[in-house]
Amino acid sequence: MNWIIRNGAVLGAERLDRADLFINEGRVSGRASGGREIDAEGLLVLSGIVDIHGDGFERQIMPRPGVRFDVGLALRDTDRQLVANGITTAFHGVTVSWEPGLRSLKAAEDFVTALLAARPHLACDTRLHLRWETFALDALPQVTDWLALDPKPVVALNDHTTGSVLKGTIARKIGQMAERSGLSREDYMTLLDSVWARREEVAGAIERLATAARDNGNVLLAHDEASPDERRHFRAMGAVSSEFPLTLETAAEARSEGEHVILGAPNVVRGGSHNGALDATTAIRDGLCTVLASDYHYPSPLHAAFRLASPEDEGFAKAWALVSANAAAAAGLSDRGRLEEGARADIVLVDAKDVRHPKVVATFVGGRLVYSAATLLASESVAASAAA
Repeated sequence: MNWIIRNGAVLGAERLDRADLFINEGRVSGRASGGREIDAEGLLVLSGIVDIHGDGFERQIMPRPGVRFDVGLALRDTDRQLVANGITTAFHGVTVSWEPGLRSLKAAEDFVTALLAARPHLACDTRLHLRWETFALDALPQVTDWLALDPKPVVALNDHTTGSVLKGTIARKIGQMAERSGLSREDYMTLLDSVWARREEVAGAIERLATAARDNGNVLLAHDEASPDERRHFRAMGAVSSEFPLTLETAAEARSEGEHVILGAPNVVRGGSHNGALDATTAIRDGLCTVLASDYHYPSPLHAAFRLASPEDEGFAKAWALVSANAAAAAGLSDRGRLEEGARADIVLVDAKDVRHPKVVATFVGGRLVYSAATLLASESVAASAAA
């Protein structure tokens, strides 16, 4: 179906301008070709949010420790949250760990199977972000096989094991990690000791996965890099962006080479990191962060952009790029993130009269209206389309 969005403030490369926007055959078009009309008076017309890293779906699978729900149900519930928050492309961050429970290889296998079955029925363009724990050595063959899925997953190198053993930042989470895995703290520590004993095998496993990702054309990320030397090391392996670097110096090293630096949108919304990591707002101000991800909270990308700049501000286009154009580029998706002719029509209509609490009024994914708030349903034609 074609659409004509009238009278909105449409976001271009540098600013918002009052204009009409046309959707033809699922793409942004420079001319009208029939279709239903929406009056977007008083609304912002923005490119859809691209969420390169989010694991908020885990709460739908296990809302309380040890309480599990069907993954298919969780995916559909998550899908509604995504489009209601303006997220039109989502990479679900599936952790493949050596732990039992929620982040085990078996749980990941169940999730991938469920996602492949559900994906054609989801409103959001939902994809995989494989977060491979580098000490999960026995999972490497399966993770490597998943690289060939269509669409190609993003894959990230994660090491939370070293920090747990060496009493780093992650060590404070041992109790939470044990609870999530269904083990007692004592049993979890015993398992951790056995995993740590294989640490000499890890470097070779990382190299094998990085080589497979490069050969297959998957976007490879490195997570929690602790130093500029680590960024250079993983860059040499093909990791194209730094995801949640632990120091400003590491972020600066990535930016010096024109690489994307990915931080969490909740960090901006809350006014700082919940675990003492880099302050994202400061990093953005200093040019050391180019992408914001939902991390664990789907409303945050939308709200973070408006915390950084109001629509009247000169910097609003740059703030929105953090959650849309830049995120799409970091994910290797050149067909979305901007409202340009020929681009995929992933579009969000936002009521930002209360700039502290912007509200998504409508969401289009590939030119299809997948979410609309009651305030949009003033015209009979739009109501009929939304119900179809």
